[in-house]
Amino acid sequence: MPTRREFLKWSGLTASAGLFGNARVSRAQSASTYVSKRPPLAKRKFTSQAVERQLASVKAAIADPKLAWMFENCYPNTLDTTVELGTLDGKPDTFVITGDIDAMWMRDSSAQVVPYIPLAKDDPALQRLFHGLIQRQARCIRIDPYANAFMPDPHAQPLDWSRHDHTDMKPGVGERKWEVDSLCYPIRLAHGYWQATGDTRPFDDDWRSAMQLVLKTFREQQRKHDHGPYHFQRMSEIPTESQMLGGYGNPTRPNGMIHSMFRPSDDACIYPLFVPANLFAVLSLRQLAQMSRAIHHDHDFAAQCEALAKEVEQAVHKDGRMHDADGQEFWAYEIDGIGNQLFMDDANVPSLLGLPYLGCCERNDPLYQNTRKRVWSTRNPYFFRGRAGEGIGGPHEGLRMIWPMSIMMYAQTSTDPAQIRQCLTWLRDTDAGSGFMHESFDQDDPNHFTRSWFAWANTLFGELIVDVQRQHPQLLR
Repeated sequence: MPTRREFLKWSGLTASAGLFGNARVSRAQSASTYVSKRPPLAKRKFTSQAVERQLASVKAAIADPKLAWMFENCYPNTLDTTVELGTLDGKPDTFVITGDIDAMWMRDSSAQVVPYIPLAKDDPALQRLFHGLIQRQARCIRIDPYANAFMPDPHAQPLDWSRHDHTDMKPGVGERKWEVDSLCYPIRLAHGYWQATGDTRPFDDDWRSAMQLVLKTFREQQRKHDHGPYHFQRMSEIPTESQMLGGYGNPTRPNGMIHSMFRPSDDACIYPLFVPANLFAVLSLRQLAQMSRAIHHDHDFAAQCEALAKEVEQAVHKDGRMHDADGQEFWAYEIDGIGNQLFMDDANVPSLLGLPYLGCCERNDPLYQNTRKRVWSTRNPYFFRGRAGEGIGGPHEGLRMIWPMSIMMYAQTSTDPAQIRQCLTWLRDTDAGSGFMHESFDQDDPNHFTRSWFAWANTLFGELIVDVQRQHPQLLR
């Protein structure tokens, strides 16, 4: 039976274009060379007039014809190809697949639509989309707060590669890898939507019930008294697809942090106290507390969320820092609470590199800056540099494979226009002529890549271009 990794292997054949800033192509020539790869209007899954206006405005500000073409293809890709709208139990329902898999990851589905949040206030169609997705995610959490992926049908069997996993699998679950960020991302989506629109309709009693489960699950996975109810093992030749010691992972000494068995890459953690996800959880719990007070006047629940956030924050700051030979502090990637610490970074967010992007710290925070320098260097074993570019990968696709997502995060967390320009160059020139982002590409040969249809990376690229146009418009002229 094919594994998820085997299913996602894709390759391309077309060569990429030249360097950023080379001779300009005439508008007429670019129109014939760079033909839109969006589906015909009648075949698009969802259309937002606000998104279309934004797309046209930003594209017109991009002088480089290939970069403009890629933005046009990528920015609306989630809406064009991955969104299914309907109703479920009389409520709006939105299901968002990752792209090349007909299932919804809690992380991906949130990240795929977050770039459209600023446009939702004046677009009723977008509001309905967000309403339905917030409701669908709440339903998924109520089905199983430990699952990372779900099927369109709440009663369906899991994905092919998950059907023989040793865990407590439930109907409607696609895959059951416990990742702390799977519960953080729906809060980030809900909070962002509420802040942007003031709309409280999605946050009904069913949503509140799901949020109670989030708090309960986070507390269970502090593992203060026992392992808790979650365990996971998979028969696989790939070690990062399973967990050891009966599916409970490596030993830890409970310190108040939340245990995570898997990273946002869906790869197994080495040490279960995963620092970036715990910092994300601190932020998410405080956002949830803010919503609970303002919308539901539930001061008790808000206080519980804030108390847990404070406890996790204190623990991660106490145990999650490392020091170099000069005494400079930087974040560890994973720890065990016993004293063992792992330094690396993975391209998937939450990552150490992406902490300011999520709002977990400021870009100029000294601790973050020390960490950022290390993760974007050979001191990170998953940092790769080659003829095609440089960036971060991870165990998921192996050595030499750079994830464009990491290049986007490097740009999103930079204040240096030269760095941002270089990132745009790498992104533009490593698409293998496809006009889209990929999951990863070989450091020397972008024609060797994985995943032709990866909507999260596409939409994230669109978000980056929108942000560059707003903050550094001269880089696109």
